[in-house]
Amino acid sequence: MSNDNPPHVLVVDDDPAIRTLIEEYLRDNDLRVTAASNGKEMTAALTEHAIDLIILDLRMPGEDGMQIARRIRDQSSLPIIVVSGRLDEADRVMALELGADDYVTKPFSPRELLARIRTVLRRSAATQVLTGRQLDVRAYRFAGWELNIGTRKLISPAGVRIDLTNGEFSLLSAFLAAPGRILSREQLLEASRLYDDVFDRSIDVQILRLRRKIEENPSTPQFIKTERGAGYTFAAAVEKLSSVAL
Repeated sequence: MSNDNPPHVLVVDDDPAIRTLIEEYLRDNDLRVTAASNGKEMTAALTEHAIDLIILDLRMPGEDGMQIARRIRDQSSLPIIVVSGRLDEADRVMALELGADDYVTKPFSPRELLARIRTVLRRSAATQVLTGRQLDVRAYRFAGWELNIGTRKLISPAGVRIDLTNGEFSLLSAFLAAPGRILSREQLLEASRLYDDVFDRSIDVQILRLRRKIEENPSTPQFIKTERGAGYTFAAAVEKLSSVAL
């Protein structure tokens, strides 16, 4: 983004010292910042501002970070970086499975946090281009399945909601945006936004997990086909549903 319209970051943390530290550092590095101390203030800020990324404290009184992350992810694909003083791997895994894009432990270096913010924003922008979210696509349909881009819900032909991790959603979106086109592992890795070491970095493992959720027989896939030496392609016909009323 240009300096005339820098990314807008929403910091959600009940600790005023942490909020001030993050706010001042990010503003000093040409980012717009809005702060909130709880989920209610966050909701008001999201209504008032066009936010590009949320920094979310995991442990807060009342509605905690896990609940807030789930609420955000049920409604949008807005990038989330979770910040927590807990080193427990279970918390890291849970936050990422709920759809967080990164996880930073306290105490942290403001410089490192800024680098992670820029990385998440860059990958988010690349994913939007690859998946066609900038083309006003509301949902994709294929072989009786429907993936809603706004709500991130995948519904099976039987009407059952299939839970997707953040990476699986981004991978499937990338495939549905470019049916019949070979996507390289590098393109898919960029789209999946998987850059935390608690997950296997192999894109092939992520593809296998996605196949298990949408293929009748994952060992002989009908949708996600392997193109040896090149990558993968989505073989089914895809209907794009526009969010623009015609």
